[in-house]
Amino acid sequence: MDKRSLKTLGNHLQALRQARGWSLSQLAAQAGIAKSNLSRLEQGDGNPTLDTLWRLAMQLAVPFGTLVAPITATLGEDGVTVQLIDQGKDRPAVDAYWMRCEPHTHRRAEPHSPGTREFLNVVSGTLTAGPIEAMRPLAAGDRFDFPADRPHAYRTETETATFLLTIVYTGSDAG
Repeated sequence: MDKRSLKTLGNHLQALRQARGWSLSQLAAQAGIAKSNLSRLEQGDGNPTLDTLWRLAMQLAVPFGTLVAPITATLGEDGVTVQLIDQGKDRPAVDAYWMRCEPHTHRRAEPHSPGTREFLNVVSGTLTAGPIEAMRPLAAGDRFDFPADRPHAYRTETETATFLLTIVYTGSDAG
């Protein structure tokens, strides 16, 4: 992520934390990250992982898209790239993402808030996705929706997969 995006993200993260009246120590402990890492992130320094950003969004009780909305940078790690396309302004809260998984990628996702559903539309390639206990093979043109309030995953084999991912938060607003 470029320096400008990091600074924008850091300022937004700090504002979300302060709006809740939380100290750096409180949020860091709740998210399971080092206070020094959170401090650097809020200062626009460091290189946060998707997992770190996810944990921060969960602890702040906001959708992942709300945390990253102020930046336009593509986020990625370990063969997965994701970019927020748009975030709805209505209820239920809806986030839309472009996502790409490189060959031989296995991305496990933690549960979203209760009642959340994911809608996946494969643009190219093949992947297996869905709740851990009910993953389904998908190819270009396939659509799949599933409850995302339990552990789920995205897995590719020998080719890259790109897809549109829409997350609908029908329960609480948390990610």
